[in-house]
Amino acid sequence: MKRSYLPVALLLAVLMLNIIFTQYMVHQYFYENYTNTIIAAVINVILFPVALLIYKKGVNVHD
Repeated sequence: MKRSYLPVALLLAVLMLNIIFTQYMVHQYFYENYTNTIIAAVINVILFPVALLIYKKGVNVHD
């Protein structure tokens, strides 16, 4: 059976979003916008279980 690259692409997208929101969080913290800092941190925390779900679905593909 062919290997599916969709989970890999989705994990790369989640990683890219993590990098973007982390950079945004640091930038907002530097300029003392603490509300935006907390929002970006919460989004980063939410993206972690999403990445775990994508990984578990991708691993369970039967070869």
